[in-house]
Amino acid sequence: MSLNPVIEVNGVHKSFKTVQAVRGIDLRIFQGQYVALLGPNGAGKTTLVEMIEGIQKPDKGDIFILGLKWKGNEEKLRHLIGLSLQETRFIDKLTVFETLRLFASFFELGHKRINEIIETVGLEEKRKSYVGNLSGGQRQRLAMGIALLNDPKILLLDEPTTGLDPNARREIWAILHELKEKSQTTLILTTHYMEEAEQLCDQIVIIDHGVILKNGTLADLLGEQKNPSPEIRTELRRKTLDDLFTELTGRQLNE
Repeated sequence: MSLNPVIEVNGVHKSFKTVQAVRGIDLRIFQGQYVALLGPNGAGKTTLVEMIEGIQKPDKGDIFILGLKWKGNEEKLRHLIGLSLQETRFIDKLTVFETLRLFASFFELGHKRINEIIETVGLEEKRKSYVGNLSGGQRQRLAMGIALLNDPKILLLDEPTTGLDPNARREIWAILHELKEKSQTTLILTTHYMEEAEQLCDQIVIIDHGVILKNGTLADLLGEQKNPSPEIRTELRRKTLDDLFTELTGRQLNE
């Protein structure tokens, strides 16, 4: 792992009229890390991610991506980042292949890369299907494929499995597990799901009311005891992380 952070957030603030969405957040994320931003609705997760991906500008503070600020480096950074937002809308009358070909053209990528992505996200049987006929899980896998087209160094996923059934959710997880095994891509994932953070991420950042309440590995956050059985460890993690979140925020994660 590189000693220099891939993403560095220094004292960042962001307000919308009377709402302080982000209030002085500091964060360091390193190459190859999978980081979960965990928090209820309105916690500031999405605003923070939108500033990292250059959609929003901080009112105060600095954000560095691979040592660069967004201002003056937009074109270079957009080629290094892949992203999938909460709601991804596609043209229903284009096929899966045509949709990927459209987005691949932005990066001057050919059919070879499109075919690789179709295989990666498991949409081989749907390559000629209209997007309008895809299930929710298939659409989300397509969105994931688009985010991965340019082989990004940083992947930003904003609640990618919200609204999906458990099987579709696990299909997304499998794609991300495989990506981690094969690359040094850094992932920032916002989620409402404790299990998702546990399954995918090395580091968990609990956010509420625009500030970071806790930041660390799952074991760090829980003060995990040594050598419990696997069954007890799994159950304790699930219960205790829920309890920790409620204790810190006074709210349930899905509020």
